[in-house]
Amino acid sequence: MERNLVLVINPGSTSTKIAVYNEKNKLAQENLDHDTQKLDQFEKVTDQYEYRKEMILNWMNEHEFESHKLRAVVGRGGLLRPMPSGAYKVTEPLVKDLIVGIQGEHASNLGGMIADAIAKQEGIDAYIVDPVAVDEFEPLARISGMPEIKRKSLVHALNIKAIAHRVADEMGRKVEDLNLIVAHLGGGISIVPMKLGKIIDANNANEMGPFSPERCGSLPVGDVAQMCFSGKYTASELKKKMRGKGGMTAYLGTNDGREVVSRIESGDEKAKLIFDAMAYQISKEIGAMATVIEGKVDAIVLTGGVAYSKYLTDYVAEHVSFIAPVIVKAGEDEMEALNLGVLRVLNGEEVAKIYENEVEFND
Repeated sequence: MERNLVLVINPGSTSTKIAVYNEKNKLAQENLDHDTQKLDQFEKVTDQYEYRKEMILNWMNEHEFESHKLRAVVGRGGLLRPMPSGAYKVTEPLVKDLIVGIQGEHASNLGGMIADAIAKQEGIDAYIVDPVAVDEFEPLARISGMPEIKRKSLVHALNIKAIAHRVADEMGRKVEDLNLIVAHLGGGISIVPMKLGKIIDANNANEMGPFSPERCGSLPVGDVAQMCFSGKYTASELKKKMRGKGGMTAYLGTNDGREVVSRIESGDEKAKLIFDAMAYQISKEIGAMATVIEGKVDAIVLTGGVAYSKYLTDYVAEHVSFIAPVIVKAGEDEMEALNLGVLRVLNGEEVAKIYENEVEFND
């Protein structure tokens, strides 16, 4: 029987997006929501592997997508070693680094792991495309202020690259000819200057920049050090306060911007203060990234799920439109980007990269 389907897997912090494509035709897509209380039972993100994999396989069975018709499985890439952009075949060293969390824990680490397991059952290849570890930093961007710590390129590269290409197409230009600032606004926030198509700097969405619906963003390091040695928290508890239970969730008990806007409209002053503060920090980070490309910015692009909030995008536009025109591309194009990335390999337009040939192993 002909293998003509591609399964796309995109794990997020509290859900897993999945889709099935036949070439460029999307046959089905769904967002599998996960019970947060269930997720809290897992100590590490990668411990959720079996739980999420079984949900995906059950969904395929319910929709009568037979796994023996798959020609490839592609997952969102995770916190791997610094690597060039592109499509990568999932290999044993790649999976090992995802499990270990070589640059930290993130739901996207599960993408390659689950894709690999499903593909192996069928004797086909699994891939990742433009993972968050894509590294195009210039040397200056790596300096942190403490020699023992380097600034890292950990960024929502997949959606940022896809949206940048779409904006360039609509402008009738190539992304390699543009300077853009792209702000991916989701559960985590990545704000990057794209200089002639390359992401030359970024806030590490897990640890720096604006606070987000689920992450704390940059914090006063002295106060963090005191918390670490206060005896009140374990390392695991502090990590959850910073990623997953931080930001808007910590202040307002929800990561849903729609709920917060509704509360603002009902007169909730605290909700307004916190949501405005998030928009304020996003605006500041965009301003900072404009200096990286000397203010020569063709457009500022707001994307990601939080960009559906007109309240927030209007606030940001009011504060940064003096730099460049603001373009809102709400939502994300990650599923299509993953599929197109693997199709370029399957159809012979590109050669898949091999992780262990592209990265440095220093451990």
